[in-house]
Amino acid sequence: MKIAKLTMASAIVSLLAASQALAQSTGAYGLRQPAQQTAYAYDAYYDQDPPATSPSDAPAAAAAPAAADESGCCEKADACQEEAACDECKPCCGNFGDLFKCADCDSCFWFGPSEPWNMVDESVAWMDIGGWQQGGYTNNFDGTFNNHPDRFNLNQSWLFLGRAADGAKGFDVGFRTDMLYGVDAQNTQAFGNNPGRYDYLNGWDHGIYGWALPQLYGEVAMGDLTVKMGHFFTLAGYEVVPAPGNFFYSHAFTMNYMEPFTHTGVLASYKASDNVTLHGGWTLGWDTGFDRINDGSNFLGGGTLTIVDGWTLTYITEVGNLGFIGDGYGHSIVMSGQLTEKMQWVVLSDYLHASIGGFEGVSLVNYLFYKLTDCWSLGGRVEWWKRDGVSINEVTFGLNYKPHANWWIRPEMRYNWSPADGLTAISPQFDNDTWIFGIDTYFTY
Repeated sequence: MKIAKLTMASAIVSLLAASQALAQSTGAYGLRQPAQQTAYAYDAYYDQDPPATSPSDAPAAAAAPAAADESGCCEKADACQEEAACDECKPCCGNFGDLFKCADCDSCFWFGPSEPWNMVDESVAWMDIGGWQQGGYTNNFDGTFNNHPDRFNLNQSWLFLGRAADGAKGFDVGFRTDMLYGVDAQNTQAFGNNPGRYDYLNGWDHGIYGWALPQLYGEVAMGDLTVKMGHFFTLAGYEVVPAPGNFFYSHAFTMNYMEPFTHTGVLASYKASDNVTLHGGWTLGWDTGFDRINDGSNFLGGGTLTIVDGWTLTYITEVGNLGFIGDGYGHSIVMSGQLTEKMQWVVLSDYLHASIGGFEGVSLVNYLFYKLTDCWSLGGRVEWWKRDGVSINEVTFGLNYKPHANWWIRPEMRYNWSPADGLTAISPQFDNDTWIFGIDTYFTY
């Protein structure tokens, strides 16, 4: 195990060193705006442990409430802190009885994760319908998404509906559409379009608020091959636009300035084996919505390799005419895995070169997550980003609290710093040394 982890660490260092060397060999550093995965786990940071099996999970154990009552466990909440008693009376965990049920009685305090509530019963619905409401506060401008400080903002009022194509039993079809209202909408619109096309500068904005249609596509599947056609989130990067897909409220500079958010085009994904998934397709450039600028036409593709002990390596590239940022090449390399049963490490390195404006840059971002309980997790992010020969840095520390299966609260502290006025070069609202406090909450349905 130790040898495998040392091998993983060596591979990561080699990959990131190669990415940095490539950027340095081409001259000055610069960057460009906006990054999305096509799928994201809403509860990824709480599901790092393999599911535990206890006697109470067996069907026979469900018929033992009388014995539990006789033990007094269900009469005293603190008795459920004892693991032996806990196995006999999980439904009694906490001070709220059956209202908030914990997966494990000793795993949470202040309520518990309970059971998730969905808008549509998955057992009868032929399509998925859901969404979330997210709002938050930040005391300072951070240069990415949270650009309206000293006020509470509705970031994302999100609704999606769709049906995933499943080729396991042969040919199948699906679709997906997402609609967003909030202050994040203008960051998520197809700003790689000509004005007035699709959801960009077409009257959907109302002050700092607005509407966006970040996804609208159909897909087909056959066996291990899936093909989507339309407007969809990018494969590049690690962080995503949808709030439930991220640990932190704020975003890395890398996500905002080094990666696209969306594409319009055709993308195929093929599961070559249990350990290898390949992607390849054609798009109309960066952040387009059924439109193109500068004859945008580029390849989007790459793959994910699962190595050992759950460690994965993903490489995604965009090369060709990237539309509003001109001809170029960009890539994202992401390595992730479990350092311990409770600790997850993710490292990301991006490189981008684009002809319009001479944009060129490189970044390195490290994420570390530690699962305290089923309801509490700690996280840290350390980022180095170099543009136009100037290094820009940020470090963020955050806490995730999950009082219910559908409810998250995310406080964080972030520090941005840069020599040579690197931050003020991005925006005059920036100070080159800034502490930023932010907190948000979101509810899924």
